[in-house]
Amino acid sequence: MKKGKKLLAILLAVALVGVLFTACGGSDDTEYYSVIAKGFQHQFWQVVKDGSEAAAADLGVEIFFTGPEGESAQAAQVDMLNAELAKNPKAIALAALNTEAVLSQLKEAADKGIPVIGFDSGVPNAPAGQIAANASTDNENAAAIGAEHMYEVIKAQIMAATVDAPVTVVCLSQDATSASVTGRSKGFAEKMYKMVTADGQTAAITGDYDAVKMGNAASSAVEIKVVVGATPDITDMTNAASGVLNTENLLGVFCSNEGAVNGLLAAVNAGSSIPNGAVLVGFDAGAGQKAAVRSGTFLGSITQDPFQIGYQAVALAVKAANGESVSDIDTGAKWYDASNMDDAGIANLLYD
Repeated sequence: MKKGKKLLAILLAVALVGVLFTACGGSDDTEYYSVIAKGFQHQFWQVVKDGSEAAAADLGVEIFFTGPEGESAQAAQVDMLNAELAKNPKAIALAALNTEAVLSQLKEAADKGIPVIGFDSGVPNAPAGQIAANASTDNENAAAIGAEHMYEVIKAQIMAATVDAPVTVVCLSQDATSASVTGRSKGFAEKMYKMVTADGQTAAITGDYDAVKMGNAASSAVEIKVVVGATPDITDMTNAASGVLNTENLLGVFCSNEGAVNGLLAAVNAGSSIPNGAVLVGFDAGAGQKAAVRSGTFLGSITQDPFQIGYQAVALAVKAANGESVSDIDTGAKWYDASNMDDAGIANLLYD
């Protein structure tokens, strides 16, 4: 009897280990997916997590969502990726803090046949073939939304401008290297240029970002100027914004991310004045930006859709794991202003 009880105990222990191993994603039969974000505590990532979990529920799979405490913790994110690779998930969704830091892990995933999906800003400049697809915002399309809303308000002034009495619209950005920020600069400036010229007015794109320059400022009634701060530091962005607000015949300012918005608001708080009638449009959210939109200081802003970023990242991961063809997905962006920012479909996207 003692031997029988001992054998039974061993068998139960083995079975329990098997169950635990499966629950941790160790079994090849488990539909287990890893989702590794850039951070975890920020509200933006909490909404991404909600979207990921919604997709997992809809598709009948298990996910584990994780990320480092802050978006500067590269080593912590690498450790998390290593831990998830050890579980042999069906696929991994990754928003890398630093592509160079995860090159060996990407190779390991490829060697194991584990598809990797990029999300949010993805895994920029990853080796060819190691990222199956990306779920991210098309920043050019998103910024164009801001240009469209601004143009509706300033169109009459645009059309009344002349070469002798020109007007200026500014895109204020915090750097000229980040793919997301340069994409927004390009998207806003080019959309504004196309709308202005389509209505028969002359225009030129000038400024700090060479890739979007168009037209001839000397013979144009409208200058669309891209201004980039010396660094993303709040002091440099405040100084850049102060210069922008002192631009002669300024009709509007598009701030291409929260850093640019905060710099402009800081410039105003430090004594710079918003020219009478100048239209301000932002991108992202944050407490200061939301307050400026709610008060009417900003016409409105564009928010990414973090819920769809998370949802589509998991949906792509499942497709890739099942051997289906996948391609990049634009997770979209939405316009918000004082009239709709409390609506159910917008409020949960406006992170602090």
